Amino acid sequence: MLKFLKKITERKVAVLGLVLLLLVVLMAVFAPLLAPLDPQAQNIEWRLKPPGWTDTEGHKHILGTDQLGRDIFSRVILGSRVSISVATGAVLIGGVMGLVIGMVSGYSGGWVDSALMRLADMQLAFPFILLALTMVTILGPSVWNVILVLSITSWISYAKVVRSSVLSIKHLEFIESTRAIGASRFTVLFRHILPNIMSPFIVVASFEIATLIIAESSLSFLGLGVPASQPTWGGMLADGREYMIDAWWIAVFPGLMLMLVAISANLFGDGLRDALDPH
Repeated sequence: MLKFLKKITERKVAVLGLVLLLLVVLMAVFAPLLAPLDPQAQNIEWRLKPPGWTDTEGHKHILGTDQLGRDIFSRVILGSRVSISVATGAVLIGGVMGLVIGMVSGYSGGWVDSALMRLADMQLAFPFILLALTMVTILGPSVWNVILVLSITSWISYAKVVRSSVLSIKHLEFIESTRAIGASRFTVLFRHILPNIMSPFIVVASFEIATLIIAESSLSFLGLGVPASQPTWGGMLADGREYMIDAWWIAVFPGLMLMLVAISANLFGDGLRDALDPH
């Protein structure tokens, strides 16, 4: 563990990515306390005010206001809750699905492996965003439905990597010895194989965070993500596209947050991959 932490800290870019991610997570957790104003409070007299504007009640709008007079800064902070919660939930559910399917597929082989991988190939034949759009349209907009949809559409990445890792170690001597002494399949899979394939699984999960945050924002941008009553970065981008000339700040600031989180997750993922590489 100490060796792993040393490898991570030696990669300054990875540490920077991790720190930025943690700051966003903390912002999401304490969003109600950090937001200076009610993100849903509307005042048409305050609409489309530039960053730094102070209203008649003495409130300073650091990032300006939108087309309904709502505070952009407060909405950006509250929007982080949706993005982080959706990405975390989808990584956990989709990751567990992909981990179990990949382990069973790789270890079993034969028709079980062929059936599961053909199922994965069939799902890959559909464009990711199109499949997600179809499912969200059927289920309806809600945070839990978005998490479910993104989990179902993202398990393949984990399953493919886990299956490859299982295939590479299931015939090694320590696995053969475990089977020879009569260990059950469950014991072999979850006690001996699982600890040895967690490194690539964790790396895939770290990269999936950025992908899922972008996917959630894409759905919200199209009006098919969470309900419109909840502020999201994707929804703010959709609101601001009609005001890019007169009120650029409506779309720019949530867009910058999306870019920051995606880059941070990828930087941390790169560092994690290098630190966990046995070579």
